[in-house]
Formats: sequence, C-alpha cells, structure tokens
Amino acid sequence: MPPAVPVAPRESVMAERRRAPLTALSTLTRRPRVELLPAVPRVPRASELPAASRMVDNAVYSDGRRVATPDSAEESREELALGEGRLAWLGLYRPDAGELGSLAELFDLPELAVEDAIKAHQRPKFERYGSTLFVVLKAARYLDAAEEVEFGELHLFLGRDFAITVRHSESPDLSRVRRRLESEPALLAKGSEAVLYAVLDAVVDGYRPVVDGLANDIDEIETEVFRGDPGVSRRIYELSQEVLEFQRAALPLSGIIAALTAGFDKYGVDEELRGYLRDVADHVIQVTERVEGFRLQLRDILTVNATLVAQRQNEEIRELTEASIAQGEEVKKISAWAAILFAPTLVGTVYGMNFDHMPELHWAWGYPLALVAMAGVSVTLYAVFKRRDWI
Repeated sequence: MPPAVPVAPRESVMAERRRAPLTALSTLTRRPRVELLPAVPRVPRASELPAASRMVDNAVYSDGRRVATPDSAEESREELALGEGRLAWLGLYRPDAGELGSLAELFDLPELAVEDAIKAHQRPKFERYGSTLFVVLKAARYLDAAEEVEFGELHLFLGRDFAITVRHSESPDLSRVRRRLESEPALLAKGSEAVLYAVLDAVVDGYRPVVDGLANDIDEIETEVFRGDPGVSRRIYELSQEVLEFQRAALPLSGIIAALTAGFDKYGVDEELRGYLRDVADHVIQVTERVEGFRLQLRDILTVNATLVAQRQNEEIRELTEASIAQGEEVKKISAWAAILFAPTLVGTVYGMNFDHMPELHWAWGYPLALVAMAGVSVTLYAVFKRRDWI
C-alpha cells in the first residue's frame, strides 16, 4: 500500500490565502458600459427581503463568471478553497454585530474597520490594513416627492479573493452594480478592485441627479424670496444643511482617489487606468465645485432675503408712523376746536347761573360785553392754533 501523501489542512491554506498581498490596481482597465444581459439573474432589493435576512446576495466568481451562490459566508469561504483566481462577493444590508463578527473571523477583517462598519455614521475614507482595504463611501439620492436629499452609507472590505459590501440604507442600489459587472466577465475577473471601481463609479454617477435637484430647489427659493413668501427663510436653512451634508459626502472622494493614485507608481499602473481615474476625479471635482457654488449662492440668497425682510419691516414701520402722525394731526385739530368752543361755553355757563347777587348781572352793557369777551377769546385761540398749524 503506497504511503499517504500529506495534505495541508484547509485552515492553513486559508491562512496562506489571507496573507497573500492585495493585487495591484493596475489590473483595472477602462471599459465602456454595456447593456445588461437578459440572462443575468435579478438580485432582490433589500426592501424586498424578509425582515430576518441580512445577506442581500452571496456569489463566488471564477474568471468573472458566477460559479456558485452559497447560502452562507462559511460556504463562500469553502468555495474559495476549490480553485485559484476565485472571488467571493458578499453583499449585506444593515447586518448586526454578530454577523459582521463572523465575517471578520472568516475573512480576517481588521477589528477597527469592523467596529466602524457596525457603528456606521462614518465620514468617507480609505484605509489599508495589511492586505485588506477598507473604504467608506457616502451615497446620495434626490427624492422628488419630498424635495430633499437622502444620504446612504456604504462600507467595503476588499481582499485578494473577496469583496464585502455593507449598506446601511437603500442607496446605492448595488444590485445594479453587480448585474453590470456580471455582464462584463472580463472586468469582474480583475478581482476585488473591479468591485471597488464599479461601486465608486456608481456613487459618483448618483451625485448628478442630486446636483440637478438641488439646483432646481435653489431656483424655486429665489422665486419665493422675491415673492415675499414668509416661510422661505426656514426652507433656505434646511436646504443649506442638505448642501453642507452633501459637501461632506462628496468632498472626501477627492482624497480617496488621490490615495489610490498615490499607489500607481508602486504597483506599476498603466497610463490607461491613470487616465480613467483622472476622469473620475474630474467628475468629483465638478460635483464639489457645484456644491460649493450652491453653498455660496444660498448664503447670498439668505442675505438678500434678510435685506428684503428688513425693507418690508421698515415699510410697515413707516406706514404705521405715518398713520400715527395723521392721527396726531386729527387729535390736534379736535383739541384746538374744543379749546375754542370751551371759552364761550365757560362765560355763558358762569352768567347762566341763577343767582341774584352776581357782578354786572343788572348792568345794561353786561350782555354785549359777555358776547364780545366770548368772541374775542375764540378769535385769539383760533389765531394761535392756526399759526401753529393745528387747524
């Protein structure tokens, strides 16, 4: 009986695969988009999955073609051991800490990156942990019905033979990214870097409708400002917050692409890929410049709105002041005529009292004198008030 040939245990083989260096980004090449093949199976959206399901899709690829659809991450790890050049792509939607912990053990994921993926609410970044890349991206989509921007967070763990995507929101729709790559086996055969390329491209492309939606909102706000809408100040503030959050999502992408570009010479990336990444970087710059323009435009709109509000308030105060002055003029006229009429009334009241012993009561010139006194006082008061423009 021939002696048994020693076989290395599967654990040691897996450990050697984990220690293998991450393939260079130079394996990527710029390829045109093609129409999706009808034979590619449809991957259900996260909203269509049962509540208990966390794994949106799980596939193992060989030479860019799906060769297995495992039911668990453990089976995916076993499929990878069946042949060289295989890639496992696991897509998760809002996984819990236990599930991510299991994946961390199976694929030797960095602990700090796993903690970030569990907690979420991270800023976009690019980090390298040995042979594993960890990328955080912020996706965005414009909701036409609500006229607001919804932001999503995406985490990617990329190794030599695996790609793990973790989503914490509906956006972006990675099922479309997967279908696109599956329709281009030659591109998917490049490895996990192809997944990073496709996801980054999808996130940047998703910013364009958001930019258009924000531009339309700003145009509407400008109309409302000059129309005097009282609620426009609140809308300006809310839109400014969305623009700032969008800026925080898009601006770090320039740094992520720069970090990828910094490794080109080290990994010998060809000029074709460098040109492609420059194109992606240009798209990011265009988005960030427009978003910065939105921020400045909203600041100017807020200043103009404050000026218009102040002008309207000044106009209202002026109208109130004019009304108060007009009322004062009327009060002065009434007061002047009341004073004029009060003098003869006072004289007539005194001499109208029924007393026998009163000065000049039986004097023949008393009545004419009283009339002359009343007329003289009234004319004098009229002249005084007329000179002071009270009448």
